Amino acid sequence: MEQHLKNISILILGLVLYSCGNETTTNKDHLVFRYNEHKNIGSLDPAFAKDNADIWAINQLFNGLVQMDEELNVQPCIAKDWTISEDALTYSFTLRDDVEFHKHNLFGKDSTRHVTASDFEYSLNRLLDKKIASPGSWTLNKVDSFKAINDTLFEIKLKQAFPAFLGLLTMKYCSVVPKEIVEHYKSDFRANPIGTGPFKFKRWEENLKLVFRRNNNYFETDNSGKQLPYLEAVAITFLPDKQSEFLQFAQGNIDFVSGLDASYKDEILTATGKLREFYAADVNMIRGPYLNTEYLAFFMDSSIPEMQSQTLRQAINYGFDKQKMMTYLRNGIGIPAHGGFIPKGLPGYNANIGFRFEPEKAKDLVQEFKTETGIQNPEITITTTSNYLSFCEYIQRELQKVGITVNVDVIPAATLKEAKANGKLDMFRASWVADYPDAENYLSLYYSKNFAANGPNYTHFKSNQFDDWYQEAFTITNPKKREALYTKMDSLVMSKTPIVTLFYDEVVRFTRKDVSGLGINPINLLDLKRVSKN
Repeated sequence: MEQHLKNISILILGLVLYSCGNETTTNKDHLVFRYNEHKNIGSLDPAFAKDNADIWAINQLFNGLVQMDEELNVQPCIAKDWTISEDALTYSFTLRDDVEFHKHNLFGKDSTRHVTASDFEYSLNRLLDKKIASPGSWTLNKVDSFKAINDTLFEIKLKQAFPAFLGLLTMKYCSVVPKEIVEHYKSDFRANPIGTGPFKFKRWEENLKLVFRRNNNYFETDNSGKQLPYLEAVAITFLPDKQSEFLQFAQGNIDFVSGLDASYKDEILTATGKLREFYAADVNMIRGPYLNTEYLAFFMDSSIPEMQSQTLRQAINYGFDKQKMMTYLRNGIGIPAHGGFIPKGLPGYNANIGFRFEPEKAKDLVQEFKTETGIQNPEITITTTSNYLSFCEYIQRELQKVGITVNVDVIPAATLKEAKANGKLDMFRASWVADYPDAENYLSLYYSKNFAANGPNYTHFKSNQFDDWYQEAFTITNPKKREALYTKMDSLVMSKTPIVTLFYDEVVRFTRKDVSGLGINPINLLDLKRVSKN
């Protein structure tokens, strides 16, 4: 197994270096950032930037009006500044006049052209085009209209005030694309992307390698006025499992690994979450909050008595020790979820509205369920993917101690995704990563008009009071008042127990010691424009 992977690594590294130019390995190595994408990449078209794998790659190639910094503040990008009307309905963006698309012969004699406001008009209209069927069309749900006023002024009017709107515009869906290139390639723009980003597309052999080269005409500079990016190239490989990926990292063949997988967590980290001494000389660990809530969901329209019973759902919430779970299964990486669905780090989070481990209370609730229903052996089935089997087996063992029989059904991720969207699972493990940094994004999972498969309400939770508050939140412009309402909404959801919160995740990144400037952010966006290798 190991020798086979070593052979693969030598082959991949050779291909990467060859594709990035014909300089020697030594000279080129410090200019190429190499990482593996085990989930593969489906499209390099920002209109389809749905999954993290795609978003990471697309973020190197494309820009939008605005962007997030590492503290989740909205910063200028192609828009150098903007104004918002007093009624918070009209956003006017002033664009930079020095942003050029990556070179392509379809642009004519200069092989490029400047971005204008009409490019944004075209790009956002493309999101709404039913023939394109972009999964990002929802980002414009609250938009009434948009238009280019002139080459450098772009205006967006909203149907109703939406405090999180600027954050929404930082999503890669809202990147600018050139009409003439898109209409030439049509659906094959996915593999022939032309954007404005710090890197430009070079070549893609699907399932093998993807290479980007430095965009020498990129418009952003660092604080000292030096043009970004620092790297010459980005090389992405596609080994399909995290264990092989980590082996490549350990051998020095890739520069970066994201996340903590069961296959290597004990190899690189101590039980308390520290880097093991063996790796400390060669590896840096970066760790910080991640806007991701991991949870178990109940399908509220299930016909099974155990799922219908709030009493038993409460018993499950009280029935296992989340702190112990995180120590043993995640080496202390991640925050036990004793609050609500809104994760730590977002306004609206409250540490005291959830459930803590109370085994005796759980046992009493199980007994109450038996008395209410006459069911003497309550039984549930948790559906999960193989990556989270250890968590579900831990919960299985713990809940059996309080009198609940637990079955664990492991299915492929694609099957689980389809089944939960169509109400075919009574109970399943899931996670929600913020699309944009506002608690409304999390609470949208409990709004009754968002029932799956037409929205993200996978539990089919329904509360008229919650729906009223959800609508009210859009009208509140005072951040503190909106935050208080978010907490009240989250508390209502937790009291009705459509879910069991497990933990709030943390971003964990491992890099080689020669990598600097990578940074970290709570939405786990990969930004390589300030990265350098020594």
